Amino acid sequence: MTDDHRVEPRHRTLKGGRIAINDGFSTFQCMIKNLSETGARLKLASVVGIPDSFQLVMDDGRKFDCAVAWRTADEIGVKFTQH
Repeated sequence: MTDDHRVEPRHRTLKGGRIAINDGFSTFQCMIKNLSETGARLKLASVVGIPDSFQLVMDDGRKFDCAVAWRTADEIGVKFTQH
């Protein structure tokens, strides 16, 4: 993936977070590798079972509704749909 299509620059970070689905009853631990105003790159043990939309809950308490833009075996690129 190239950076050419990004609207906002992403900043490298290593923050913890959780992908929450089913109204928060199911969660997946993730590492937030980079972050911008409009999206993020998430590292997971596996992307199996992650739906195309979910809520990202950062360890600092911030929450973002996300739509998957791309995925590999262990990473997901997301666009924030609102926050």
